[in-house]
Amino acid sequence: MASDPRANLKPLSLHVPEPKFRPGDVVDFADIEVPPAGAGRRPDVAEDAATFPELAYGLVRVLDGEARAVGPWDPRLSPDRLRRMLRAMALTRAYDERMFRAQRQGKTSFYMKSTGEEAVAVAAAFALDRDDMCFPSYRQQGLLIARDWDMVDMMNQVYSNRGDRLEGKQLPIMYSTKEGSFFSISGNLATQYPQAVGWAMASAAKGDTRIAATWTGEGSTAEGDFHSACTFASVYRAPVILNVVNNQWAISSFSGFAGAEATTFAARAIGYGIAGLRVDGNDALAVYAATSWAAERARTNAGPTLIEHFTYRTEGHSTSDDPTQYRSAGEPTAWPLGDPIGRLKDHLIQLGEWDEERQAAMDLDLAEKVRAAQKEAEKNGVLGHGLHQPLDTLFEGVYEEMPWHLREQQQMMLDEEEASGRPWARK
Repeated sequence: MASDPRANLKPLSLHVPEPKFRPGDVVDFADIEVPPAGAGRRPDVAEDAATFPELAYGLVRVLDGEARAVGPWDPRLSPDRLRRMLRAMALTRAYDERMFRAQRQGKTSFYMKSTGEEAVAVAAAFALDRDDMCFPSYRQQGLLIARDWDMVDMMNQVYSNRGDRLEGKQLPIMYSTKEGSFFSISGNLATQYPQAVGWAMASAAKGDTRIAATWTGEGSTAEGDFHSACTFASVYRAPVILNVVNNQWAISSFSGFAGAEATTFAARAIGYGIAGLRVDGNDALAVYAATSWAAERARTNAGPTLIEHFTYRTEGHSTSDDPTQYRSAGEPTAWPLGDPIGRLKDHLIQLGEWDEERQAAMDLDLAEKVRAAQKEAEKNGVLGHGLHQPLDTLFEGVYEEMPWHLREQQQMMLDEEEASGRPWARK
């Protein structure tokens, strides 16, 4: 009888990714390769994506260790534009701090900060046109702030109060404003990717000149929606920018579970035949330059671009999360790419266009503006004070014409509310 040819093989084993640091560990990010600023080449926007695959594995950087802007990706922005970008980033952080405290005070149920990631949204907003359509994830509030959107309107949505344009039908941080070219945020991961590609395809089919941009976390690249969107974007050369915010952590699982151990997230672009850039997400000038390049590429019918923003989530995933339970407390301060606000501030100081005194004065002014906006928004109520919208609006805003079965359910609800004597049943 022939022997089993596999008898001498070792049993199969399953690889389970494991983060390098757990609570209590000493952090050392020495293994992260940070190339010199200005080292990567900047292809022409019309160049075939197949000719620069190295940009999906490197790291586009503009600001060097002395806060100087160097290399071919330097966007050469005016000092005034740099100051406005710095202000928007600082305002985003001040807004986050105020809304975080509001959640801790019971004024809203949930909040998500973008601390350490402000450049990803703010610099991109400055590089895009005002009417380019944004399909964000839930940490890009900086897009609205960079577009000078009314903070009172944003806070009304956080509080789900009488002034909430969404009438309390969304989670507190899932903003939406058509006028701001800001598509409704969804709690279902990566749904915004095919929506953005579809919108971009429609814009091209109509002969429009507006492009779309979308953002998702690195963990969400494991979702099927991400891959179907990349397929459609590639096949139809949709005028869209696909941003992946690699902040190292999903809710409590590290980026390795989404494939970071094997390759970069920007490298996924190569398999789809689209342009891929890996960018220092804490370098506002690099984010601006990459987004501007990708926008021009999209607007000139050269196709989509996937940009991986290599950054770090310094805070918890949300107010419902405690990061000390799954990662070392030393990670945020040890992150080798620094703080995006501090780096842009230092660049302006290096240019002789800013100083620490003006920075401190600006921070105080912005904190007061956020406080005043909060005071105004809270005149409309806060989530903890109960129902702020007429109950019959619960059924509205889904269909252009409400179907018969929903009308029946709405009437049943109203009849029950009227019988109960509750005062908020109708508009």
